[in-house]
Formats: sequence, structure tokens, C-alpha cells
Amino acid sequence: MFTARKTSPVIAFLGATAIALAGCSEPPEETPETTAADNGTATSAAREGDGAGAGEAASLTLYTSEPEEKVDEIIKAFNEEHPDIDVQVHRAGTGELKARIEAERSSGAVEADLIWAADAPTFEEFKSNDLLAKFENVDSDDVLEDAVDPDSFYVGTRLIPTVIAYNTQVIDEADAPQSWTDLTDERFLDKIVLPDPAVSGAAAYNATVWMNDSQLGEEWITALGENNPMIAASNGPTSQEIAGGGHPVGIVVDYLVRDLADKGSPIKEVYASEGSPYITEPIAVFKDSQNQKAAELFINFILSQKGQELAVEQNYLPVIDGVGTPGDAPELKDIKLMEADLETLTDDRTRSVEFFQNALQ
Repeated sequence: MFTARKTSPVIAFLGATAIALAGCSEPPEETPETTAADNGTATSAAREGDGAGAGEAASLTLYTSEPEEKVDEIIKAFNEEHPDIDVQVHRAGTGELKARIEAERSSGAVEADLIWAADAPTFEEFKSNDLLAKFENVDSDDVLEDAVDPDSFYVGTRLIPTVIAYNTQVIDEADAPQSWTDLTDERFLDKIVLPDPAVSGAAAYNATVWMNDSQLGEEWITALGENNPMIAASNGPTSQEIAGGGHPVGIVVDYLVRDLADKGSPIKEVYASEGSPYITEPIAVFKDSQNQKAAELFINFILSQKGQELAVEQNYLPVIDGVGTPGDAPELKDIKLMEADLETLTDDRTRSVEFFQNALQ
């Protein structure tokens, strides 16, 4: 069960407990896209900023895996409160963002102010590489304890569980899988699709969770591979493959299922009985940023009641209490989450992803 943070320090952070995507977002959908931030102009403006605070003009560059339409809605709402802060976006999958950040760091400095994507282990890596600035004025008192970095370098912004999804026109509800173990049943041979952990941050996170779960582990991953699943590039194509019926059962972040169902697609999610892995899609300020005050205003907006209500409208589960959940999604207290410690999630990621890929080839 999640608990809200109070003003006392937090000692625990993210487990691998399920949720939203992640997983990065993923989970968000992770098809690379570029906006005005990539033309060099916005980056230059951000680098020359004066660290603007409230009421002062500033230009921010945001690297994110958030779907373009969703991040545009968030920036529009943010600008209603802070019209003098221009936010330019470079959007891509977590893997591409990490490569870009490393290349920029090697050249001298990261050319963005904010990073918003993926999962806690990814941000632990950023932190250990001295890429992030410690928060000076981010209000996370009401944020769920499991979504807050106790060292104050990053904070989760929404809960994105990974779920089982199925096409309701192909699979009867009575025959739909209810557990991760069900996916190894021969009746789902050649019917399963899931995202590639080499591309999707949420999928890599999930692979590490499953690999280290006493109920699943190597045996379950191997059995899943024997059902010959299709490997899609990321969570977005995975959800579309399920909705289209080509592979009517899949593993995907939950908010994408709700997005498609809202548009009339015959798709439904199941929170697995063993529990769901989840990501919190953290956000952080780069140490090289000259606009930390403005960047923290953006973070505070996302964590505010208004920002979290918008997250719910966008089909995400929130990280604060009192703003509800999207559609028919269960309350947070009713979602069983899979436990894993952050150290394992960080240190065992490479091995887990390699095993997962080899087993599913």
C-alpha cells in the first residue's frame, strides 16, 4: 500500500511494485519525436538563461519520453500559471535520450534543463554520474512515499503499472489471462506481444522485476519465450497490436490500454494476480541547467493538485491522494504491486534484460 509523504524525511524509495510505463514514460509510448527544442535555438536560450524564478522570463528545454499530445497539454496548463516560461521539448524513447545525454555530457554539458522519463534505476544512474542538481524548492510533501528520492535529486510524477491486456473481440473475458503465469499456457501460443526491453525503459524495468521475483524468475521467462511472443519496439506499438487483434494478448503499460479503449478500441486491461511492476516516471533538473528555479516551478506544477488532476485526465494513476483515478481504474490501495529493492533493480538490469531477450528470441 502506498502512503503519502509528510514533512519528515523518507527512508524508502521505489520498489519494483507495479503499477505507470513505463515505465517510460515508458512508459509512456516511446516512438522518437522531435519538437522545436531540437533546432538549436531553444537549447541556446536555455543555456543562456538567468535561473529565472516566478514572474521572470526563462526558457526551459525538456527531454522526455512522454507522448507528444500529453506533454503539450501539460505545458499549456503550466503556461496558464507561468506564461513567461517557455518550455521547448525533445521527445524520444528512454534509450535514445540516455544516448543523447551521454553524448552531450562527453562534449561538455547536457543541453537541457529537465529530464522526465522512465524509472528510478535510470535516475539513480544519472545521479551516480553526477548529472542531476539537488532540489532546492520542490514541494513533494504530499507525494506518495515510494515515488520520492530521499536524496532529493528526482521525484516520481505518476504511477504507471504494467498489465496484461487483451482484445475483447478475439478473447472472451472468461478465457482472458488473469496472471503472468497464465501467459505461459499453450492456448496463448503465437498470440502474445510485448515491448522490447532494449528500447523501452519500462520493459527493461519489468524484466528486472520478473527476473528477481520468487513467483516468476528465469523459469517463467523461459516458459513465456516458448509461447513465441512477438517483440514490438515499445509500449505504443504493443498496445496497437493488441487492439488490432494481430496478437490479441499482450504485456503493456496500463494507461495506453485506457487511451485506446476511450477511442473505441476493443481492448481491456487485467492487473495480474501475482502483482504488477510499475514505474513512477521521475523528473529531475540537470546539474548543467542555468534555470533551476524555473525548472523547479515546472516540477511543482506537475506535482500540484491541478497537475495531478491533469495526469488522471490523461489516464495515469496519480502520485498524490485526493484526485481520483482514471475511468474504471482501481484505487491505488486495490492494486497489488510487486516488490523489489532499488539496488537490485539498478545492479541487475543488464543481466536481466539479456536473459529476457535471449529467452524470447
